[in-house]
Amino acid sequence: MKGLTWLSPEDPVEQFPPVAQALREPSGLLAAGGDLSAERLLAAYRRGIFPWFSPGEPILWWSPDPRELLYPTEFKLSRSLAKTLRSGRYTVRRDTAFAQVIGHCAAPRAMASGTWISSAMQAAYVRLHALGVAHSFETWQDDELVGGLYGLRVGSVFCGESMFSRRSDASKVALQALISCCEAEGIEVVDCQMPSPHLRSLGSRPVSRRQFLAHLASPDATD
Repeated sequence: MKGLTWLSPEDPVEQFPPVAQALREPSGLLAAGGDLSAERLLAAYRRGIFPWFSPGEPILWWSPDPRELLYPTEFKLSRSLAKTLRSGRYTVRRDTAFAQVIGHCAAPRAMASGTWISSAMQAAYVRLHALGVAHSFETWQDDELVGGLYGLRVGSVFCGESMFSRRSDASKVALQALISCCEAEGIEVVDCQMPSPHLRSLGSRPVSRRQFLAHLASPDATD
């Protein structure tokens, strides 16, 4: 593809092109190739870049402009979700079932022909979890995992990757738990990467890539 940088697994992990070189069509596509090593993934996320590709494709790296972000103070707590939280039928745990969460996120869904969360992607993020960088928020009903989300903490940004729900509001309960942690833990914003009607209903909005990169470079950010 014209204008697209191709990476080799042998290239230095930080050898990404400037994000300003990302294509306009497909929007945000920056590079292809490389590998899913923990070092390369961390180098990518610290530069506002993430992998997203279908099984059988080369690894594709993206940095869209604008970026879909959810600011904790703008999270929309609906009446129905507030009622669910008050009911006490769910409990939330953190980092107790990371591999299960990503496995559920990778499972086939209604109205979808496949998944982008391949076995290689799952293994890569499980490695990041073992390093203390990737985290899961899990919704449990009794002893059954019924919803959750996973992502990476990069400085003052939580890079959300995917969520799943097997019961009503279960993924939203996990997201609300993440939002509740943000102020206490110095997380300024949740990166949603790309827009969707579901995310917009929860309060996400588009922000310029420049502003998103400023969050990543926040002087108060710690990994």
